[in-house]
Amino acid sequence: MRRIVQLSMLCSVLGVASACSPDKTIATENIPTAGVRFINAVPDTGAAFGLDFRFVDLPESNSQFRVQFRNNPTTAGGVTASTQVQYKNARAGSRHFRIFLDDTLQSVASTVLKDSTINIEAGKLYTVLLWGRARSTGADKMQLKVFEETVADPTTNIALRVINATGAAVDVRQYAATATPPAAATWANVPAYGISNYVTTAPAQIRYNVQPAGGGAALFSDGLALIGNPNGTSVGGCTVGVDCEGAPGTTVAGSAITAIIWPPSVTGTKAPQGGSFATMQMTFIWDRRPTRACTTLC
Repeated sequence: MRRIVQLSMLCSVLGVASACSPDKTIATENIPTAGVRFINAVPDTGAAFGLDFRFVDLPESNSQFRVQFRNNPTTAGGVTASTQVQYKNARAGSRHFRIFLDDTLQSVASTVLKDSTINIEAGKLYTVLLWGRARSTGADKMQLKVFEETVADPTTNIALRVINATGAAVDVRQYAATATPPAAATWANVPAYGISNYVTTAPAQIRYNVQPAGGGAALFSDGLALIGNPNGTSVGGCTVGVDCEGAPGTTVAGSAITAIIWPPSVTGTKAPQGGSFATMQMTFIWDRRPTRACTTLC
């Protein structure tokens, strides 16, 4: 019995000594990351649920699943935005990615539409754009475009751009929502599967007017671009620029906004059918969030 008591006391002493020792600090890696987003502009494919974009060289949470044609266009407050166009963090370096069909059938979901690599640098933003027709071998055949988003800070202005994902050239005019479209095109003859340069203008609510190249009737109703939340706006009980950060948009200096012009879905394919997908459509995304310093909490 004496030995058992002595052994118990020794274990208690050792336990106290262990508990009083300083905690060990285990350093974790500060992973260098970039922002990568995926745009699905293919009007004639998508399997049951759309396309999956993911890096396959190492596991990470960047995967963008079930991205349907037009990246889920949603209209709110008169603005139609592609809500699935999102920058997601990805480890910097030379990265291997694939674009798959998305389906509940493994035989379909394992189908690879594109297999490529991208070299991404920490702190930068990149767009992966898949457009054209999967079932075509002509000039409108499906193609992949990967590019860095390098828009300069427009400082007290905003920067505007057009992505033409259709198979025909267009003229595009941007103008203040309270005015009328100007006679001259802001971006003349934006080519099929082409991306315009940026132009800068003063912050305001902005509309886009899209016509065939060379002019003519508007191809669809003029679209209102992302408005955003300027400093001083109350959003969800906080004040932008004071204790929270607002969304970028054309009323927010320093923002960069893109209008994407989409073709209609090809009838009878796995792309979404009917409604607005039966015609051309324009949606809006943001490319650059303004740099803002909050005065208190954010």
